[in-house]
Amino acid sequence: MYQRFFKRLLDVLLSGLALIVLSPIILILYLLVRQKLGQPAFFVQERPGKDHQIFKMYKFRTMTNATDANNNLLPDSQRLTPFGKMLRSTSLDELPELWNILIGDMSLVGPRPLLTSYLPLYNKFQAQRHLVRPGLTGLAQVKGRNALTWDEKFQLDVDYVHNISFVNDLKIILLTMVTVFKRDGISHAESATMEPFKGDGKQVEP
Repeated sequence: MYQRFFKRLLDVLLSGLALIVLSPIILILYLLVRQKLGQPAFFVQERPGKDHQIFKMYKFRTMTNATDANNNLLPDSQRLTPFGKMLRSTSLDELPELWNILIGDMSLVGPRPLLTSYLPLYNKFQAQRHLVRPGLTGLAQVKGRNALTWDEKFQLDVDYVHNISFVNDLKIILLTMVTVFKRDGISHAESATMEPFKGDGKQVEP
């Protein structure tokens, strides 16, 4: 009952309220991103949602478009500015995703939307993460975030999919606040963000 009806209702009510209350902060961040990182202020990228449906996800930019002599983008670690790191560590770069939640692309809680290029790399177990709407936060985000391995992330994503409840969602939202405050798991141990997912050799077409 909660998953079918009330979860979406809560998403609409809470994301709509948050957009109204946080609109001054969102406007200030928009202006700061334009000033410090240039235009466009928003990072827009196609991501797979529920049932592998593709949608455009909105975030604030955290990296510059700096390139090398051959006009290739520099590594993330070189393009991620101190201001961008602050946005990521506080999760302020995620605020535009409230719009994705309001219009139904995402949910407040669910597996984080990953790259579309990963879709053919998932095995049957991993692909279960797309049985529900992706989330602004999720079980993996409160259990280690980018400090987790891919296997650990996918296990937590699938665990969430099979145990959705109001109580679990509330716990994840509260734990997210603690995680953001402590700024835990922002970076992976071997990269500035997260190492790309390369599959496990048992891929299936989603």
